[in-house]
Amino acid sequence: MGFTLNLAEDRTIARPTLVPPPSDAHKYSRGHAMVWSGPPLRTGASRLAAQAALAVGAGLVTIIGDRAALAEQAAHVSAIMLREADDKLACIDRRVTALAIGPGAGVGIADIVCALQKREIPMVLDADAITAFAGDPARLFEHLCANDVMTPHAGEFARLFLDIDLADRAAAAYTAAQRSGAVVLLKGPHTHIAAPDGRVAVNRHASPWLATAGSGDVLTGLICGLMAQGISAFDAACMGAWLHGDIGVRAGPGLTADKMMDHIPLVLRGCLHDASADDTGPRT
Repeated sequence: MGFTLNLAEDRTIARPTLVPPPSDAHKYSRGHAMVWSGPPLRTGASRLAAQAALAVGAGLVTIIGDRAALAEQAAHVSAIMLREADDKLACIDRRVTALAIGPGAGVGIADIVCALQKREIPMVLDADAITAFAGDPARLFEHLCANDVMTPHAGEFARLFLDIDLADRAAAAYTAAQRSGAVVLLKGPHTHIAAPDGRVAVNRHASPWLATAGSGDVLTGLICGLMAQGISAFDAACMGAWLHGDIGVRAGPGLTADKMMDHIPLVLRGCLHDASADDTGPRT
């Protein structure tokens, strides 16, 4: 599939345009996303991210972790592959095109994050992958680049950027991107995205029904799945935020994170460049 980011003149993200994959597409041509698993009894967040990456179009998705965690994952997934992590991370081969780490991973993962950064694979860092560097953000920033995305909520943002005032969230995201060298997606009712090169955008297409446990993990997976397909970090962050918001708008009351995947096909259908006139979903 091919996604195109659409922005209004005021940098508000609009509905992305989706073109179906070519007839000769195969799973590897659509990208391989990898998600780092949480430990046993904390695998749900990484599983949500992996499921979202698969649903948004990545040709393959693999969860990587230790054997005990993968045994738990295996009881819940079928289309998602599992690989046991080793000390040298040899299981991450050249076919992996994007990687997500953080959801449910535990705050003791700073060394793993740094090791993964050296592989030069586009990464999405969320939750614990951000909090793990609360005492030493410079260590994280040393290896971040414009191909990486951080997706903090306000609390996680403050742990890395103690001196940046969140009163102006657009300015905060911009300053954080300049300092870190990565794309920063600052989550909130209006989600602000900024790239190190100065590009900015805001997603206003969302719903308060997204305020539910695991929703952010789904966002991480959407962005990772888009990046796995070769979409740039900034564009993937912007479009992931809009798609995530559209799930909330369409689903409405009673939405839970584990049900969000059920809405992704309809959200994507609404983005098709030749979407049928009978698609009555909300449009922005």
